[in-house]
Amino acid sequence: MASEKRDGKWHGSVSGIVEAPIGKVWAMVSATRRLPEWIPMVERCTSLGGDEGVPGYTRLLSGFMFPQQDGERSWIKEKLVSMDSSSYTYVYKMEASNVGLDGSVNSLRLKDYGEDTTLVEWSFEVNPMEGVCEDSVVDYLGFIYKSCINKIESAIEAASRKV
Repeated sequence: MASEKRDGKWHGSVSGIVEAPIGKVWAMVSATRRLPEWIPMVERCTSLGGDEGVPGYTRLLSGFMFPQQDGERSWIKEKLVSMDSSSYTYVYKMEASNVGLDGSVNSLRLKDYGEDTTLVEWSFEVNPMEGVCEDSVVDYLGFIYKSCINKIESAIEAASRKV
């Protein structure tokens, strides 16, 4: 995982190869309703406003993405900043949450890696959090996002068996 500092924010990125064509990967990762299929910590995705795939679209994710001291589910309200299906990219900003990541930005980019494989690149920037070690936050987010990338292939396979 890569980590770097700029703009006063904490930055990190992870990537991985998915053994599936870019079109199938994009269909999986770009649809809000499909998030629980490849992000197992997300139990529910609720559309809050706007049109999916159009900047300004907002959604609420809930589940056990981040451990809470009270045992409650994590929740994150995200707003779509940009989505470009032709370049297989999107950017979401975390507008509000109960996990301290308000203002964080996540970017996902897919690249055709040849022979029906896809390179998935996930980068993120986090506002510094008081009393928390930067490396711990960047490493934890990297671990979560890498585990999600690793789940995409099996989610695509499971979805194709349902059809």
